[in-house]
Amino acid sequence: MNASPALQSRAAITAIGSHVPEGTITNDELERLVDTNHEWIVRRTGIVTRHRAADDEFSSHLAIAAVRDLMQRYSVQADDVDGIIVATTTPDMPFPSVASQVQRAFGMARALAVDINAACAGFVTGLQMANGLILTGAYRKILVIGAETLTKITDYTDRTTCVLFGDGAGAVLVEQVGEGAFLSAYAATEGTGGNQVYITGLSKLWEGQVLPKEGKLVQNGREVYKWAVSSIPDAVSELTASAGCGVQDLDWFVPHSANLRMIEAICERLELPSEKALQSVVDNGNTSAASIPLALDAGVRDGKLKPGHLVALFGFGSGLTQSGLVLRWTAQQR
Repeated sequence: MNASPALQSRAAITAIGSHVPEGTITNDELERLVDTNHEWIVRRTGIVTRHRAADDEFSSHLAIAAVRDLMQRYSVQADDVDGIIVATTTPDMPFPSVASQVQRAFGMARALAVDINAACAGFVTGLQMANGLILTGAYRKILVIGAETLTKITDYTDRTTCVLFGDGAGAVLVEQVGEGAFLSAYAATEGTGGNQVYITGLSKLWEGQVLPKEGKLVQNGREVYKWAVSSIPDAVSELTASAGCGVQDLDWFVPHSANLRMIEAICERLELPSEKALQSVVDNGNTSAASIPLALDAGVRDGKLKPGHLVALFGFGSGLTQSGLVLRWTAQQR
């Protein structure tokens, strides 16, 4: 799907919540594991710390905690929810789904429950799906959740990747409204680059070649950086144009928080002040599908993101996938 100049929408984000586990991994701790140091990590990535789930804590636990935070802050009733979409690359297990565990926790008896895997673009993809489901008239209130426990698949002998990843979850309630707040959408995939970020599963073959490091996340950071910085600015410009605005009209730009230096480079190419980018990477690391909702909720809690603000969300990652959305923010600060 390319950018659409006439996105139909009856959806708006009316509530938000988030959660990160208590455990942390500091740069100093990583310095004791691999050949790195705090100054190098901050200079190359901007990351100061990241959160780590306990051994008996999984993506479903983080998702449930994020939804509980949302419900408590916005007085959302579980019976009102008729759909649950969880974006994750690190489900507790292949099945049952994380979404079904969220349903179990809150007793939403008549709710669709489904997990999706679009890697770091998953949360925005989930928002696009929620909008489409609401347009059918069959759904009114859908939870869209990004939840990850990436530290469980991180190789802590690989100095190039272990400094990046953390755990966390963010959740929003997408609700049917009279006039939709979703203004334009964008998606693109370059499957030929799938070997740049991967974790092996049932198959270890890629185009006939055996992939190394079974069960651990592998990333060609240099190639992913080049791909993101070269392709995303044009995609964001197309996305905003299809919403009838320019990049400079945005109140906030919320890209996937993969790397602070990457965000700064993308903003520079967009000629957008980096101060207009909401991010979650400095305190949480790269949390894949959770990074954008974590950044949004931090913006709400800090009083930056307010109702009426024009916001562009843009996820990108393994696949190689891209997913964007321009919307008017509607959730009040709670």
